[in-house]
Amino acid sequence: MKEVCARFGTLLGMAPGEVPVYSSHYPSADNSEFPDRESYRSYLDDIFMGYKWQCVEFARRWMYLNQGLIFDDVAMAYDIFELRTVRIIRDNALKSIQSFRNGSARPPLPGCLLIWNEGGEFEDTGHVAIVTEVLPNCVRIAEQNMDHHLWPQGQNWSRELALCVDEQGGHWVNCTYAEGSILGWVLVTDDNSHAEPRIDPTPALFNLIPGQISADAEIDPQWIDATKPAGRAYLEMMEGPWLTQNSADQRSYFCLSESAAREVKHATNELHAMFMHATHKVLKDDALLERFNLPRSIWPRLRQSWNNRRNQMITGRFDFSVSDRGIKVFEYNADSASCYYESACLQGPWFDAYGVSEGRCPGKKLHPDLVRAWSKSGVETLLHIMQDDDPEEDYHAQFMKSAAEEAGIRCTLIRGMDELGWDDQGFVVDANGERILWVWKTWAWETALDQLRAECDEDETLDAIGASRIKTERPRLVDVLLREEVMVYEPLWTLVPSNKAILPVLWELFPDHPYLLESRYDLDEMMATKGYVVKPIAGRCGHNISIVDGNNAVVKETGGQFGQQDQIYQALCKLPKLGKFNVQLAAFTVDGKYSATSVRVDTSPVITTNSDLLPLRIMADDYFVPASG
Repeated sequence: MKEVCARFGTLLGMAPGEVPVYSSHYPSADNSEFPDRESYRSYLDDIFMGYKWQCVEFARRWMYLNQGLIFDDVAMAYDIFELRTVRIIRDNALKSIQSFRNGSARPPLPGCLLIWNEGGEFEDTGHVAIVTEVLPNCVRIAEQNMDHHLWPQGQNWSRELALCVDEQGGHWVNCTYAEGSILGWVLVTDDNSHAEPRIDPTPALFNLIPGQISADAEIDPQWIDATKPAGRAYLEMMEGPWLTQNSADQRSYFCLSESAAREVKHATNELHAMFMHATHKVLKDDALLERFNLPRSIWPRLRQSWNNRRNQMITGRFDFSVSDRGIKVFEYNADSASCYYESACLQGPWFDAYGVSEGRCPGKKLHPDLVRAWSKSGVETLLHIMQDDDPEEDYHAQFMKSAAEEAGIRCTLIRGMDELGWDDQGFVVDANGERILWVWKTWAWETALDQLRAECDEDETLDAIGASRIKTERPRLVDVLLREEVMVYEPLWTLVPSNKAILPVLWELFPDHPYLLESRYDLDEMMATKGYVVKPIAGRCGHNISIVDGNNAVVKETGGQFGQQDQIYQALCKLPKLGKFNVQLAAFTVDGKYSATSVRVDTSPVITTNSDLLPLRIMADDYFVPASG
C-alpha cells in the first residue's frame, strides 16, 4: 500500500542539530494558512532562507543553524556545485568551499552538501541534501522536497544511498532513481586536493563568431513548415522563406561557444531569481513603487497578482551583451516578449536545410518547455489567445497557441476587440458567447494602462471594471485584462520586472554584480564620465533611447511614443560589433528557468522591433579557441 504524502508544512522529522524538516507537498497546502506568495518565503533571524519547503531552503537553514554559515542564494540546486565561498554569519567573512565530482578520490563527509544533476526526478532544478553520516557501504542524508513522508521515530535522516569505492579509489554515491544522477558533494575546506578545478573560461570564448553559408550551397525552399498555422503566417509576413528580407544577409549566421552558452544559462537562471527578489522589494515599498509610474488604482490588484502563487509567468526574455567583456543584462522583457517562433522553429531547420550538422540548435527546447509550462498553468476552461491585428503577432500567437494546445488546453484566437461583447451577468464574452476567463496576450500591459489613463476615472476605474454592471457599449482592453475573474498571462505583476525602474533597485540589492550594469534614477558625475544610456522606464522596442558617451556626446537617439515617461540611467555597455552588425543575445525563460537563445542584429547600436533575427549555432569551444598541443 502506497504511503500517503504528509500535508504541506507537516514536520517530517528532525535532522542533526535539531533542525526541522517539513513536507513540501504543494498540492495539499492550506490556502488559509498559506494565502499568498509572501507566506511561502522562509526567514530565520530576518535572513531569507528560501521558499518553503524546498531542498535549498533546508540546506541553507541546516548550515546556518549547525555551522554558522550561509551560501549565496542560487537559482537552481545544482548551481551550489559552482559556488566558491560561503559566508560566516558572525562577521560576514568568506570561507572557501570545494566541490568534488561523484567518483572523486575525496570521500563525502558528514555535514557536506550532496548535489544532484538537473533532469530525471528533479526536472531542471537538481537537488541538494545534507550528508548526516558516512558508513562503509552507504551515506545517510537529510533533505526536503523529496518524498513528503514522516520519518520513523528516532531517526534523524531521510534516506540511505549506496556508497562504493572503485579500484582506482574513486568514491561513488548511487542515486536511487534510474533517471537521476548525483553530481557530487561540496565541502567547507581550503584543501582543494581532488576538487573540481576552478578554471574560468577564456574570455575569447564569449566572443560570438559570424559565419556565412557558401554562395553555391542550395537550400530547400520548403524548409519552413507551411503545414502549420504559425509557419504560414510567418511566410506571409516575410514574403518568403528567410529570416531577413535583406538578400545580402540571408546566408549569414552567428556561433556561440559551449562555455558561453553554459554561462548564459547560468546568468539567465540567476538573474530571473534576482529580478524576482527585486519585484518583491518594490511591491512592499510604496516609495519605490511610486517610481514605476503605475496608476495608484491598480496597486492593490498588482500586489494581489504577485501574492497569488498560482499566478506565475509562463515565459519572458532577457536581452544581453555577450563578449570577452563578459555577460551584461540590459533588461528583462517579462511581459509579452517576442521572437519565440523564430528562435524555436526556424534556427535549427535553417541549418538543417543547408546541411550544417556541426554544433547544436539553441532553440530546440523552447517549444517543449512551453508545453510543459502550460500543462502546469492550471488553465481550467477555454484559453483566449488575444492579439492585435499585426502580421508579426499572427505567427507569434499561432506558435503559443500550438504549445498550449499540445498541453491539452482548448484555445481560440481573438484578433482585436471588435467581436467581444457582454453577457447578461456582466462577463466579457467572445463572438461565440464563451466567457473570457483565461487569457494569453500579445498586448503589453502598458497598452492597457495607457487606455486606463486616457479613458477611465482614476478613483473609480477598478470598481467599474470589476462590477457586473456594463458601462461601455463594447468591452475595452482594460475591461478584459483588469477584471478580477480573468487570469492573464503574463500576469499583471510582470509590469514590475519589465519596467526599467527596477534596474536601479537591482543595482542597490546586488551592487557590482558581474551580470548587472550600474543603473540609477539620477545621473551622477562618475557615470557621466564613463558614458551612459537614457531609457524610459516603460519603453519598448528600443524607442526613446539615448546613448551618450563619456564626453557627453549623443551617439544615438531613437524616437517613439515613450518620450514623456520618467527615465533611468544605465552605464554604457556597447553591443559587440561583428562586421556591420551590432549583436544582442536574447535568452528565453520558461517557468522561471532558462530555455533557449537567439540573436538580434542591427547596423544601429540600438536593437529595435525592426532589427533582424539571424540564426545562431552553439559550437564546441575549440571552434573558437583551438586546443593547444
